[in-house]
Amino acid sequence: MIEVASRPARPLHVAVLMGGWSSEREVSLSSGSGVAEALESLGHRVTRVDMTKERRTALAADLAAAAPDVVFNALHGVPGEDGTVQGLLHLMGLRYTHSGLAASVIAIDKQLTKNALVPHGIRMPGGMMVGSESLYAADPMPRPYVLKPVNEGSSVGVAIVTAHGNYGSPIGRDVAGPWQEFPMLLAEPFIRGRELTVAVLGDRALAVTELVPTSEFYDYDAKYTDGLTVHICPAQIPAEIAESAMAMALKAHHVLGCRGTSRSDFRWDDEQGEAGLYLLEVNTQPGMTKLSLVPEQGRHVGLSYAQLVQRIVDEAFAEDLPT
Repeated sequence: MIEVASRPARPLHVAVLMGGWSSEREVSLSSGSGVAEALESLGHRVTRVDMTKERRTALAADLAAAAPDVVFNALHGVPGEDGTVQGLLHLMGLRYTHSGLAASVIAIDKQLTKNALVPHGIRMPGGMMVGSESLYAADPMPRPYVLKPVNEGSSVGVAIVTAHGNYGSPIGRDVAGPWQEFPMLLAEPFIRGRELTVAVLGDRALAVTELVPTSEFYDYDAKYTDGLTVHICPAQIPAEIAESAMAMALKAHHVLGCRGTSRSDFRWDDEQGEAGLYLLEVNTQPGMTKLSLVPEQGRHVGLSYAQLVQRIVDEAFAEDLPT
């Protein structure tokens, strides 16, 4: 269990940045609302900032007018997770939660993440970048394989291409899929087995959760619709697999230079033992909704939702203010 103080050391003025205009806008609004309510329950003063596309040019002025002690970044996806907002906050000299500029730029890009982590001994699937147009002529690798945008989260735009799937062989130009939305995609071999995830808070990996979707695939709807995915926390897996997943998640957090909290997603081929455990991606802005995995793992180690939010804020004060 993690020891926590019953109340923060002093009340703060926290600007909660939420919304954005990525495909994860609604999730971000839900995360931000929960965070704001938790902070208010702890006695902090909260300014809610809905970052819309129409007011994006006014964001700096809005934050300057609010003059918060710290910004809680509850954005998901671009531009809140890719270094854009982090760069702005850094230039403004504002303290903010979660990872900084460099870690955000790398972690949002699945190929850059591989380039950073694989040399440090972290097992990730092989793969290649492919032009979407090329998929209409031939498969980039033997089926089954996975296609995914290189810089989207929450399983947005992910397609599993199987030998008997409904995409056609080759993939039909008129068939719905990420190839219609993104000019480049990351192609990876499909790893059979089980979906695992590990949250990291500060210097500690919290737990391993197994995600069992009631549908065929753990997609965006399965992640954020109540009842579509069963969360098993802690995962009922061998101790050595749990220990390996937590060690890999913590190492990835540190190698990428993440701050505050992150969440690493894994596939585990349980027929291959520890050699079948693969890290898929690192999320530097994990969800904070009632269905989200980081709050769930926080509860497992003794942190209420409000205490978890406070710990994330505390982590923002662990480093010097940007200059």
